[in-house]
Amino acid sequence: MKVRKLSLLIIVVLSLIINMNKVNAKTTNQNNHPKSDKTLSQEINDEFEPLVDHLYSILFWDPFSYFGIYDPIVYDKKGHVVYDSSGNPVTKHIPFVVVWLIIGALFFTFRMKFINIRGFKHAIDLIRGRFDNPEDKGEVSHFQALATALSGTVGLGNIAGVAIAITMGGPGATFWMILAGLLGMSLKFTEVTLGVKYRNIDEDGIVSGGPMHYLSKGLKDKKLFGLGMGGFGKVLAVIFSILVVGASFGGGNMFQANQAFQQFTTIVPAIENHGVGFGVIMAIIVAVVIIGGIKGIARVTEKVVPFMALIYIVAALIIIFMNITEIGHVFSMIYNGAFNAPAMKGGFVGVLIAGFQRAAFSNEAGVGSASIAHSAVKTDKPISEGIVALLEPFIDTVLICTMTAMVIIFTGYYDPHVAAGLDGVQLTSKAFQSVYWWFPYILMVAIVLFAFSTMISWS
Repeated sequence: MKVRKLSLLIIVVLSLIINMNKVNAKTTNQNNHPKSDKTLSQEINDEFEPLVDHLYSILFWDPFSYFGIYDPIVYDKKGHVVYDSSGNPVTKHIPFVVVWLIIGALFFTFRMKFINIRGFKHAIDLIRGRFDNPEDKGEVSHFQALATALSGTVGLGNIAGVAIAITMGGPGATFWMILAGLLGMSLKFTEVTLGVKYRNIDEDGIVSGGPMHYLSKGLKDKKLFGLGMGGFGKVLAVIFSILVVGASFGGGNMFQANQAFQQFTTIVPAIENHGVGFGVIMAIIVAVVIIGGIKGIARVTEKVVPFMALIYIVAALIIIFMNITEIGHVFSMIYNGAFNAPAMKGGFVGVLIAGFQRAAFSNEAGVGSASIAHSAVKTDKPISEGIVALLEPFIDTVLICTMTAMVIIFTGYYDPHVAAGLDGVQLTSKAFQSVYWWFPYILMVAIVLFAFSTMISWS
């Protein structure tokens, strides 16, 4: 256990410091202060860039344009090709991995007979503790498991990621993002149920679970065309384990630290060149929590997650109610952006993919990460925890991501001309600031909490 916790701490420290070096290098270049030597981040990027590019070409392969089924080039309303600032045609590809998630979400929604709707009320009862049994095996309650899993999903993807989706796909991406969240509820139910069913509980009561367990155990006795699937399941489990460590470095820590630091520099410009110090401080705070194990993480997340979500939703609702007279126009833009005929010439698929892609990145339905946190729950009924888990995409995407999208649309920052030069969390911050000058300070608190909770969960 000590070795495992030490390795987790090293991962967090390295990922945060490497990412802060990246931010510092970017800032230095923007200020025209040349550096004679490469930063640590640049050296690592140079080493891993070929591998990343190769993996990207596989995971985000577009079979539809490859086989000539779909033209990825975007056309305007007059049928002319749309070009970017570099003079290249704008394209909207359909990544295979996103299509696979959509198919999986649709399949499980129908296969489980719309459990995302049928199980919603029971999920509320479960997290309220109405069916808790202290004698059940496990380490955390239903609510603590949900809070821990939510802390890993409710992160800066809800703020920065949604801003990117709206600028890329327009207001119409909001509709597809919400739909992806609703369908993702069934997917989350399935993966978490499997995570609890095939979890391991050692003699000390320590629980471990997740896709690495249910892939190997669940396929052990299965056959396909007369061939045993046990070996294949073990291979998949190993592949998942390797990829989830990479996800912990990237989306789980580096992206969170990067966006949090960017917002901090917006409020406190004096720290702009002190990214390493910021990363070290964040690493120390995260380490204090994760050294306590899943119980320590659960105790923190059950307090932090509701508080940070409430802060953000209330701030967003204030902006929405201040512009309530525009609600009809906003809904019209969302609907027309999602379905209008001109968009069918190429933009429609781009809007749909932008919505589904950001929803998948945000709520992680189908990724498998949630089943790791939920596997520690105190229950002897795997399905009950699956029902609890289906609340995650609803809270994460249907509520919080939609709040971000609505703020951006209401304030006009969905327009590329208005948002020129802004990206990610900076765009959302400007949208908040356009209503009240002090809103970015509230956003900063929310962003730091979002980043912190995601890092402790993924670590």
